[in-house]
Parts: sequence; C-alpha cells; structure tokens
Amino acid sequence: MYLKSILTFIIYLVLSNTVDNQVFAQEYKIKTIVIDAGHGGKDGATHGVYSKEKDVALRTALNLGKALQDSLKDIKVIYTRQTDVFIPLYERINIANNAKADLFISIHLNDMPVRVSRVVDYYKKVRGRKVPVYRTVTSKSTSTRGTETFVSGTGRLGEQDEVIKRENASMFLEDNYQKNYEGFIANTPENDIMLSLMKQTNRDRSLKFASLLQQEYVNAGRTNRGVQEKSLAVLARAAMPAVLTEIGFVSNPEDEDYMNSEEGQNEIVTGIIRAIKNYKRIAETSF
Repeated sequence: MYLKSILTFIIYLVLSNTVDNQVFAQEYKIKTIVIDAGHGGKDGATHGVYSKEKDVALRTALNLGKALQDSLKDIKVIYTRQTDVFIPLYERINIANNAKADLFISIHLNDMPVRVSRVVDYYKKVRGRKVPVYRTVTSKSTSTRGTETFVSGTGRLGEQDEVIKRENASMFLEDNYQKNYEGFIANTPENDIMLSLMKQTNRDRSLKFASLLQQEYVNAGRTNRGVQEKSLAVLARAAMPAVLTEIGFVSNPEDEDYMNSEEGQNEIVTGIIRAIKNYKRIAETSF
C-alpha cells in the first residue's frame, strides 16, 4: 500500500505538468460561452423598490450576449433563457455541458434578508396592570451594496466526476484513442488522477475569471465584496469554468437605479466583456 501511494504521487507529479497539453492533444481555444440569466418565470420573488431581479438579470444577459457577439465574432453565445420563463437549475448547467461550453456565466442580483422582530404596539390593562401588546414588523437593510462573484466550493467538486467522464466518453469510440489522447486510460489510477486534475483546472480557471471580473467592477468604482466559494447547485455539475456573479444589490436604492439605467447596463456589460477578453487571452496562452 505504501509503494502504491508513492507510485500514485509520482504519477500525479508527472501528469500535473503535462495534463493541459495531453488530455485533448489540441490547442485550447475558447469557442462557446453560455450566459445564464438567473431566475425567471415563477421564480421571481426577489425585487427592489420598482424592479425584479429576474427582469434585470435577463436584460443584462441579453445585452451581454449581443455585445459579446459584436466584439468577439469567433465566439458562439448560448443563452439559458431569452424570455421570462422558469428554467430548473440542473437544466441550466446541462445546456452548457451539452454544448461543450468553455465558460459559463450566471448573472444575478443580490438582496438582503428580511429581518423579523417584535415591537410593542400598545399597552392594555389586565387586572389593573399594563401589559404590552406586540406586533410583528419586518425590515431589510438598504445600505449594503456592491458586487461579488461566486465559484463552486470544493465540497461539491465530486459532483463533476460523472459529468467529466460522460463528456470524455466519446474519445474511447475513436480509433487509436490512446495515441490521440496520450496518458488518458479509462478506469485506471492514472485516469482518476487526471480526472482530479481536470476538476482542479476548472476550479483554478473559475477563480481566475472571477478575479478578473471583480477587478473590472472595481475599475468602474463599484464596491468590491470579493470572490467567494459557495455550494451553489447551478455551478456544481459544470464541466467547464463557471461563475455566478452578483452585479449589485436590488435592495439598495443606488444599486437598483444603477443596474436599471442605460449607463449602468453599459458599464456592467463592458466590464464583463473586458474580463472575458482578458481571461480568453490568459487561458489560451498561459494555462
């Protein structure tokens, strides 16, 4: 067992230096991007003073897709929805997996939780004593604002195993697949290691793109709430780099106005486009 552990570690070190070039034996290019407008249809309760998250997210997604097609004509853009319809979370990422997308971007608006408390409404006399009568009030912070971007937490990386295996299954139908995909052998410890490396690569690329995205928000003067890893169902089964970005707080009046304005939309979309271009350049030359 000890020798087997050493062998596995050695294989890991060797493959970690070559997996990106050997797994598919081709030059990596970003060709397809899936844009996901969060929520939609019956899933649309989150709102601000005058706008709903699902509507602003859809508007932003459509604007982003159009701008992306105009500025990067070699990129194929796929939407998870283009109208106000409900799309289950699993179906959103399935769209990306089935399209063999190279990047998945889910657009959302943030919101603060509703706080419930009891306050004294009035007093009444009971047997000569003043007894308080309470009522329930709800409140929500409207001061919190800014942007944040999420990637799938490490606790859900295991959910990518079957997806990646399924996406790679077609290679075994090819003649001479062992030659074409040198180092990739099905159902072996080496394959398990390479599967782990592929998941780690997707995670690293997700974090890189999320960081580039947040930097663009900062450059535009937005409040930076950072990059976070969370257990998010819409990202868990992604077979590609994937992020969920919160473009602002619909519960904050200034953020709501900004996200609904033409200027705000242009600035948000332009920033995301710049982040995509920077990521594309890095992913195609450095990873």
